[in-house]
Amino acid sequence: MTEPLGSKDQQHPLYGRDRPLIDILLAQGATDYNLSELARLKIRYQGFPGARDIQNDLDQVLQSWGLTEAELLEKTRQLHDIGGIYKTRGKKEEQDWN
Repeated sequence: MTEPLGSKDQQHPLYGRDRPLIDILLAQGATDYNLSELARLKIRYQGFPGARDIQNDLDQVLQSWGLTEAELLEKTRQLHDIGGIYKTRGKKEEQDWN
């Protein structure tokens, strides 16, 4: 039996960079920085045809922090309105929600 064309999961080009970060989010609490990273990664992997483990782990982090996706996005919008979340990293990070 063969799979229909286009049903294979794809490897996300940033998987190798994102996987360790997601493991950190799974082990830590909901700091302002971690909330921002979770929102950024949820947006990045939303609808991506693959990286199912990452998508599941992001949902697990969200659930363990007691948030819905809408609540997460609202909190991170407020954090970014205030500013300063990524300033301490020493470089400008590309934002997936811009």
